[in-house]
Amino acid sequence: RLLLWPRVVLFGDSITEFSFQENGWGAFLAERLVRKCDVVNRGLSGYNTRWAKLILPRLISKSTGAESTVAVTIFFGANDSALKDLNPKQHVPLEEYAANLKSMIQYLKSVDITEDRIILITPPPLQESAWEKECLAKGDKLNRRNATTGEYAQACVQVARDCGTDVLDLWTLMQKNQDFSSYLSDGLHLSTQGNSFLAAQLWSRLDKKLSALPWLLPYWREVDHRNPEASLL
Repeated sequence: RLLLWPRVVLFGDSITEFSFQENGWGAFLAERLVRKCDVVNRGLSGYNTRWAKLILPRLISKSTGAESTVAVTIFFGANDSALKDLNPKQHVPLEEYAANLKSMIQYLKSVDITEDRIILITPPPLQESAWEKECLAKGDKLNRRNATTGEYAQACVQVARDCGTDVLDLWTLMQKNQDFSSYLSDGLHLSTQGNSFLAAQLWSRLDKKLSALPWLLPYWREVDHRNPEASLL
């Protein structure tokens, strides 16, 4: 019979898309879980919750592995919280952002992915001076603010409370260390240090959920070399 690896789906924006790069938080999870489940990257650079809500049913459905999905991370807000007047294309109003997160959780529950398998991640804090340099280099003004991002982070935490999902409040956790700039590569995206911080925080939550998953296929020393079929089939 076909051996199916369970799946962990990482759904988010560029911070998720880039997570499989060297020293990325997604790569860390994939390495930790390699003989237990597949870690699937569904990060979409530049996307917000308005767009994410529309495509989620095309990524996970009853016919495409919902039953084998053991955990889903939903990691949006860095683009939703862009300032409306300076970045209307990516901006999503705060109330709509919260409603979109709720509707994604409701959709996952409708395909039998229960709230205990869902982890919301808030956007990380924004280091304004570094991000302003990136904006100016493209001929733009500073199009995000850390205080605004914080409001979206708070809304994300509240949705998790209301819906009974787990949440990783990256915005708050990263600022406990007074200078959080080392966690960011350009003021917005994660540096190597930021990736390992997120990986460690997420692992402590995922490990609880996935610790009961069996190791798939026996360790090679345990295979009966005289009769491998007995061990492997």
